[in-house]
Amino acid sequence: MRRHLGERLWAFAVWTVVVFFIVNLLAMVGAVTVNSFGTRWFNTWLPAGFTTQWYALSWNEFQLPSILIVTAEVVGAVVLASALIGVPTAYAMARRDFPGKRAAMLLFLLPLIVPPITYGIPLATVLYQAHLAGALPGVILANLVPSVPFVILIMIPFVEQIDPRIEAAARMCGAGLGRLFLQILVPLLMPGMLAALMLVLVRTIAMFELTFLTAGPSSQTLVVALYYAVFAAGVRPGQSIDSMAVVYMVTTLAWLLIALRFVSPTQIVTRAKR
Repeated sequence: MRRHLGERLWAFAVWTVVVFFIVNLLAMVGAVTVNSFGTRWFNTWLPAGFTTQWYALSWNEFQLPSILIVTAEVVGAVVLASALIGVPTAYAMARRDFPGKRAAMLLFLLPLIVPPITYGIPLATVLYQAHLAGALPGVILANLVPSVPFVILIMIPFVEQIDPRIEAAARMCGAGLGRLFLQILVPLLMPGMLAALMLVLVRTIAMFELTFLTAGPSSQTLVVALYYAVFAAGVRPGQSIDSMAVVYMVTTLAWLLIALRFVSPTQIVTRAKR
């Protein structure tokens, strides 16, 4: 009886915390969204009126078209480079045993478990000394540091799920390494590649620290531009900043939903049994 009562109390406590978190999250997002459409909002439950002028104002004042183009360029380059580097590396890590393999796996984990600001400052220093930071190449290279290991660690279980006898049969039929990879492995790995690259896309859009440290006036992504809109000198209407925040939230949420369409979160941490 006591055990049954304890389980109920524990379940009640867990659900209370979950509901409290969800309600607070929805309240914050809702407040920002409503304020982005409001005219004036003082000491009332809702604004005095609603308008879309703040979106037009932020679109012009914060130069959102150029910022969105830069964001798309950075994200596209990071996703493409992560695929070209990460997928073959994941295949090699899954199929080959070599001295130092555990150390290499630990090295891939470090950019994911260490806070980006920790290695971002020395990384930005090196990129500035190489005259790469302050422009798109520096931002892309900085974002590749956590993105490539992320792709590798996601793709390794997908590679391990492929029966090695398929590759052996293809080699017996005369398929070279390039043909084997492009015509056999890539179609089998496509679900995992889509999942990894979609999640890299979302991570890159949301990556603030590394982008902030390496971006210049013409290479700011949406999240960095939002930071400058909030903390830059001058007086700006809060509604225009909130409208820019809504654009950022909608962009990130849309890509996150697309990513979840291709992968379950449990697939990312589940390794295939040999």
